[in-house]
Amino acid sequence: MRTLQVAVIPGDGIGPEITSACLPAVVTAGARSSVQVETTVLDWGGDRYLRLGAAMPEDAAAQLRNFDAVLFGAVGRPDVPDHELVWGLIIRLRQELGLAVNLRPARSFPGVPTPLRGNPHIDLLVVRENTEGEYVGAGGLAHAHTPEETALEVSVHSRRAIETAARVAFDAAQRRRGHLTLVTKSNAMRFGYLLWDRVVDQIAAEYPDVAYERVLVDAMAARLVQRPEGLDVLLCSNLFGDVLSDLAAALVGGLGMAPSANVRPGHTPGIFEPVHGSAPDIAGQGSANPSAYLLSAAMMFEQNGLPGAADDLRQSLASALDAPRLRTRDLGGTASTDQLARAVCDRLGDHQEVPA
Repeated sequence: MRTLQVAVIPGDGIGPEITSACLPAVVTAGARSSVQVETTVLDWGGDRYLRLGAAMPEDAAAQLRNFDAVLFGAVGRPDVPDHELVWGLIIRLRQELGLAVNLRPARSFPGVPTPLRGNPHIDLLVVRENTEGEYVGAGGLAHAHTPEETALEVSVHSRRAIETAARVAFDAAQRRRGHLTLVTKSNAMRFGYLLWDRVVDQIAAEYPDVAYERVLVDAMAARLVQRPEGLDVLLCSNLFGDVLSDLAAALVGGLGMAPSANVRPGHTPGIFEPVHGSAPDIAGQGSANPSAYLLSAAMMFEQNGLPGAADDLRQSLASALDAPRLRTRDLGGTASTDQLARAVCDRLGDHQEVPA
């Protein structure tokens, strides 16, 4: 039996309760594919920051390199400044591990409500550059706390990072429906996004079997709402990918249905996380939707060469969500986090207890 070593970072807010509810299903899905999922829980996040002044240890990235994958719950709490946890944990890990690409699928499930008329079938993938752009951390503040204070936020785009994200996106389009859309703002931003256009145009020539187009980000926002069923793979910068993937998630049931994978092509570990955040307003209520965590775990299996376990987890979730009584509050139901996660596990096989 193959062993998959997984670091688990429950994090803050709803992160720990979703993690605890979902790990039995993750272990069971692995077992169905003859994979033993071994978990190591790490107490990184807001609680650690308040105790020790840092959300994670200095050698955090080095520790994670000993694992095949990382399952991440959520980060953020009201009594800690956002930048201390976001920059001190998840963005720092993305950069130190070189997780250059963020994958954010948006897929509609039968029975899950959507705000769009006609309930169109949506199955798209946002491929987001993950370490540069507006989130690179370059800039500064001049004349702080005076009437003249001025903030400078520098956006950085490199050929290497664009090429990496583009190849992942074109490869994904080949496996999917053969269509890729580059999303930029090169009509108004004269340098960074013109480089995106030029580099991706060059790489597109290597993929003649993929239909390729360029669309400006404002036009794509409208198109996502008007005709999302016609979209396949969207290739985006860090900022645009962040915004558009959240919009896409809203069209398929909300952030509770939004998984993600932070990956470095050809390397491990990747970090797999739901994108709903820590949701402190509902933490401890047992009402959070575990779907995004389960779908992130499916991406973990897929990225580690275990498509059978990934399919089993997705199909079991789809089966559970088909029953109105098993939908959580955000999906118009009354089920608890544990009830939905347990139903998925039951559909996979015998329930297995996992410490967390």
